[in-house]
Amino acid sequence: MREKKSNSTPIKVDMNGKPVPIRIAYIGGGSRGWAHALIKDLLMHPGFCGEVRLYDIDRTMAELNARFANWIQSHPQAVSKWKYRAVASLKTALKGADFVFASIQPGSIETMKVDLEEPTKYGIYQSVGDSVGPGGCLRALRAIRNYRVIARAIAEHAPQAWVLNFTNPMSICTRTLFEVFPDIKAYGCCHEVFGTQKMLGRVYASMTKEPEPSRREIEVNVLGINHFTWIDRASCRGKDSLALLQEYMTKPRVIRKYTKREVETKKRVFIDHHQVAYELFRRFGVLAAAGDRHLAEFVPWFLTSRDSCFRWGFCLTPYSYRLQRYRDASKRFRQMMRTGKFPELSWSGEEYLNQMLALTGQGSFKTNVNLPNFGQMQNIPAGAVVETNAVFSKDRVVPVPSGALPANVNVLVLRHVLNQESLVKAVFTEDKDLAFQAFLNEPLVSLSMDDAWKLFNTMLKKTHFEFKSRRRSAHRVTSNKEAAGILPSLRTTE
Repeated sequence: MREKKSNSTPIKVDMNGKPVPIRIAYIGGGSRGWAHALIKDLLMHPGFCGEVRLYDIDRTMAELNARFANWIQSHPQAVSKWKYRAVASLKTALKGADFVFASIQPGSIETMKVDLEEPTKYGIYQSVGDSVGPGGCLRALRAIRNYRVIARAIAEHAPQAWVLNFTNPMSICTRTLFEVFPDIKAYGCCHEVFGTQKMLGRVYASMTKEPEPSRREIEVNVLGINHFTWIDRASCRGKDSLALLQEYMTKPRVIRKYTKREVETKKRVFIDHHQVAYELFRRFGVLAAAGDRHLAEFVPWFLTSRDSCFRWGFCLTPYSYRLQRYRDASKRFRQMMRTGKFPELSWSGEEYLNQMLALTGQGSFKTNVNLPNFGQMQNIPAGAVVETNAVFSKDRVVPVPSGALPANVNVLVLRHVLNQESLVKAVFTEDKDLAFQAFLNEPLVSLSMDDAWKLFNTMLKKTHFEFKSRRRSAHRVTSNKEAAGILPSLRTTE
């Protein structure tokens, strides 16, 4: 996550009077990353005050985060008052919550080693491995089981709370929440489109010689699914941003091939030169709106060998990096508290606080989120989770109609939508064969049937995921027709 410095434009506050007291349940409160972004954002934001309950199966990390958050309340830049406590159960975390944050690691950190490294034995390379591809499929199976438990607990203990999901695979986690609890008030948050808006802002400044606009000045029409999101219309200060981008791409060295040496010498795992996005725009006429590391996994053309990513200016995120970051985080937080030296406060760049302000009746706000398809996106099954713009207002989120993708792009998106639906159904019905069909249908899984089956079973075994009896579950997966009406508060605007 790329943070804004503390002297940047603060998150918009549209308040009437005193801070609104709220209770937040944080599921995954032992988080090494998202929890600390939330802690700092809340500390600097005058719109809210209250209590945050941190729940995690890793109780030690939840308690460490609670100590860190309560310690940092004395920061000289703090403008709000919060109390944090680690709790022992989902019930305790959720009881009386106004908002629920869900940000978990589906399975142990060691399962990511299997997700990322086992496929490489078959020549399959993944740059992220948390949304699609063989690693994304296995992570999805684990996440669906986790989110069934979470959704049932929310239905029982906090049915009126707004639920913000940050866990990947975003589409599948959000879909599971609605499948278990159709009346849930939930949506998925992702910042990938923000990076594309920033890129379009830089292009605008380059082509017009005007000052670079803020990300919020780039108006975009968003459609697609999480991490495979697309923009077919964009404008800034009255100018067509996609037309400017087309012209910008004709400039020398904008479209180019990178070398392994160029990419590796940057020593940045999250390096992104937008070459995958540019190439998809060049070939299909609509702009893919996510980082190249994510986009490359949804199609079969960019990860054809271990080194193919370098030609496009990005690199694979190795398990060793994830493991090291996981281990170092708690050491860093403990060290801060031992020395008594507060960290510099900076905005995370996320938009959940603006969303929460609007949901508590303090104005309206428009941004891209992940919601079931109630008709806001054409040519995608009803009920499937899509990413489009939505308008937030008091206790209400209304998707904005986004239209349809060009047919040759829609077929790329639809393949993943159907896979996601299959994975959800496979876990709910304990159907291993259906899960394998989705695994086999991943664009990155270009293997013989025998090898694909062997890899699938090896990954299941090594991540300790077992399908139970093939006897069909009593739970019935919602039909597409039924899904179109499961949440009146999220009806599509006319």
